[in-house]
Formats: sequence, structure tokens, C-alpha cells
Amino acid sequence: MSTLGVGVIGCGNISAAYMKLAPLFNGIEMRACADLSADAAKARAEEFGLRAESVDGLLAAEDIGIIVNLTVPAAHYAVSKRILEAGKHSYSEKPFVLSLEEGESLRKLAAEKGLRVGSAPDTFMGGAHQLARAVLDEGCTGRITGGTCHVMSFGMEHWHPNPDFFFQPGGGPILDLGPYYITNLVQLIGPVKAVAAMTGKGRETRTISNGPRNGEEIPVDTPTTVQALLEFENGAIINFGASWDVKAHRHKNMELYGQDASLYVPDPNFFGGEVLLATPEGESAVPERGHPFGVANIEDGRGNPQANYRCAGLADMAQAILAGRPHRCSQELATHVVEVMTAILQAGEDRAWVTMQTTCARPEALSPEDAQALLA
Repeated sequence: MSTLGVGVIGCGNISAAYMKLAPLFNGIEMRACADLSADAAKARAEEFGLRAESVDGLLAAEDIGIIVNLTVPAAHYAVSKRILEAGKHSYSEKPFVLSLEEGESLRKLAAEKGLRVGSAPDTFMGGAHQLARAVLDEGCTGRITGGTCHVMSFGMEHWHPNPDFFFQPGGGPILDLGPYYITNLVQLIGPVKAVAAMTGKGRETRTISNGPRNGEEIPVDTPTTVQALLEFENGAIINFGASWDVKAHRHKNMELYGQDASLYVPDPNFFGGEVLLATPEGESAVPERGHPFGVANIEDGRGNPQANYRCAGLADMAQAILAGRPHRCSQELATHVVEVMTAILQAGEDRAWVTMQTTCARPEALSPEDAQALLA
């Protein structure tokens, strides 16, 4: 199989996951990395056997076909634009960009240059979420008419050593965690038609409680509690609660209510988990179907087995480029999700409904056979 060389711009925390997991997949070979900090790029390069480059050097490198943008969210648009201008395909961490206008600008530039753009999250390609997709596509629930999603905790400052950007514009629970939930909803039931929301902040400052900055206060300049209503094009109405002001709760991550049955979907921040189908007669686990992206391949921080196939979306895009087919973590999907998230924040500020200007097709389902073909 042909292979595209991959480079990374941004050598922070998340870069290690990409570099560690990339060898699992066909069609991509991690070759080089760059960062504004030459020391950070050198350290990652030495850790994973890569070539350290300057940003300009990586953009000009002839052996690099795709560049992965792992910079902070506020820099995503500018860096992705530079990648495209350099004639490389671009794949970004979430959130893809911070406005619909930025997404449309990159779409036009990519079209002019005949290049592909993709974006995380790719967790919707995981075994659990593709199993949920199959249950829905087979009509087991009937049409989805409603549902709830909740992602709530007491924030990032207790574990991240430099959490400042989480609490600035471009951060917050909607733009940081919303991509996982909204992307999964779109792949399960289709695009969003309109949103309404209320937003607020639990406190004006946060205190870092780990690492070398332990005890330092940082300002909060973006909403940290959001309650939103999402109306989908298929008629479903989903309540979405996202907060970093909650010490404890009993809400499930995602429940979808159909005309005939309900579907309980695990956390879309992860690839695996148990899918439950509930009817008036009771609930039961949906039998697994041998999807390779549901198989535990690492341990989490507590020693528990976990499925982690980060780079699946990147590998799918690379193989799609080589085969001339659409890729699943598409720019159209990512831009629609960005519009939904920014519309939620705007609706909360204005106390009004916001109708979407964009739409997108559901990404193609990823069967166990399709997933296996992505793996090396």
C-alpha cells in the first residue's frame, strides 16, 4: 500500500498520543515534527525517532504530504491556512477552527489548491459508536425523536499543568468537549437545524491544583456552564448539558430516544464502551460485532484497559486521498460542528434561537471490515 509522510506542528501533550499510535495504521508514516519551541520539537523527535524541524522547514519538506495541526485552538486557523498554502493536506485537532467564517475560508483555499482538510475528533469511528450507528441504521429504535447528552466535571485545572487556554475564548466545555458529542450526534442522526441555549460561569477565577504552578489563580473569560437545545434536521430535539462547574452527577453521557426503543451510548470522548438498547420490556447490551476499534489496546491512568485508536481519522483521510474517495473526518462535518458550537455560545449570549447556515452528510459508516483495512 502507498504511504503518505506525516508531519506534526505542535509538540504539546496531545502530540505523544498521535506519535505513539500512528504506527498502528496503514497509509501514514510519522516522519517529522515542529514547534515554536525548538527544544519541544527536539524532545518529541528524540522520543519517537522522528526528525525535528522548524515550522518553515516542515512546511517545505518534500517527504511530507499531510501536516497535523496540534497547536492551541486559537492558532488552528492560521496554522491550517499556512499548511494549505504550502501545498500540504491539513488535519487538525479539535476544535477545527473557532468560527464559521474561518471554516469557509479554509474550504475555499483547499478547493483552489486541490487539497484535503480533515479534523478530529475521530472517536466516532470507534467500535462502540459504530455499533450504535448500526443499531440505528437497522431501524431497531425507530426514528430518533429526542435525547440527552451530558459532559460535566469540576474542570481541567486539577490535572492540566497549564490550563489557562481552557478558560479563555476558544476554550470552555462546549468548544473543548462539545466536538466529541456533537460530531457523534451528527454521525448517528444527521445534521443540526437550529439551537438555543443559556450559558454562565460558576466562578471568575480558577486555582491550579497540580504541577509547578500549583496554587496559581487564572481568570475565567468564557462560559463554563452551558445548557443547550439542539433541533436536528430529522426532527429530533436533544438536550445538551456541558459544564466545568459540577462536582458530581448521575447523568449518562448520551441517551437517544426513538419511536420504538431507546439507545444508551457510551462517552464519545472514547472509542469503546457498552451500548445498551432499551425497550418497554427492559434493557440489554447490544452484542459486539468484532469491530477492531472497540478492542482495548492501552491502559488508562488507573490501569484499566481502554480502546484508543487516535489517528484513525488521519489514516482514513490518507487512504481516502490515495484511493480518491471521501474521508470520514471531513471538513464539511468539522465546519458544521464548529457552527453548531459557536451558535450555542451565541444563543446563550443573545437568549435566542440560532438557525444553522451549513449542513453536511452523515459520514459513511465504518464497518469492522473497513476498520481492519485501516490497520497495519
